[in-house]
Amino acid sequence: MSTETQTDSNEPTRNNGFRSTAVAVVAGVVIGGVVLAAALAFTGKRLMPTDPPAVASAAFKASTVQAPAWEPVKVDFGNEEASIDARRLAQWVAYSGDHQRLHFVILDKKNAKVFVFGPDAKLVGASPVLLGYAPGDDSVDGIGQRAIEQVKPHERTTPAGRFVGEPGRNTLGEDVVWVDYDAAVSMHRVRATNPAEKRLERLASPTIEDNRISFGCINMPVAFYEGVLKPAFDKRYGIVYVLPEVKTLDEVFAQVDSVPRSMRVAASSGTASTL
Repeated sequence: MSTETQTDSNEPTRNNGFRSTAVAVVAGVVIGGVVLAAALAFTGKRLMPTDPPAVASAAFKASTVQAPAWEPVKVDFGNEEASIDARRLAQWVAYSGDHQRLHFVILDKKNAKVFVFGPDAKLVGASPVLLGYAPGDDSVDGIGQRAIEQVKPHERTTPAGRFVGEPGRNTLGEDVVWVDYDAAVSMHRVRATNPAEKRLERLASPTIEDNRISFGCINMPVAFYEGVLKPAFDKRYGIVYVLPEVKTLDEVFAQVDSVPRSMRVAASSGTASTL
């Protein structure tokens, strides 16, 4: 297990600059006599992180201006292959505007594949990924506070749900995108410091059976992380949707079928329905 400490480094650092500076910003606002409503917002069962300083003031100003209503669009996967569940969820996002005009990520755990979309719901890029060793859609309570060697194999899950992703740093000082900060789950570059784990070979293999190796984090090819994910989350938030693998899609995303028939995904073709 000690090798994973070097190769996965799932434990979060509490020296996250976004978080500490955000606290100072909020404190300054309170001292000035201004009440910052909804400083923390809930997204499903998970707590949305506080705004980073670069975003906080802009978000505060924007909150006084009524944003134009989101116009439903059809999600654009281009020519990329994707499962029906991935397309269904992405289409719901594109229809509802749940991504709040931010970049968003769809992580298909069953197929070990990630999709990154722009605010316009058009695909930016897709890639195979490595995931948590154990199947499961929930994180063990308090797992983010444990020493990594105390995490048992069956507890190494990648949780499903809707998350507010944010850029930050892990305990090695490397930049990552936090998915569930409290559970210490992030998206980061794959590390090949332990040859016995064969992480690069696992990513390159045509099968998905060998893509389960991490303690819960999502490992990506370096080129994909640098060229697609990092620019999408550079000094800003984004929304991360992780598809379930044990529960059904409707159990985790109850509104997915609110999309009108004219924009639904056709189960037979994986394309938008024209019914």
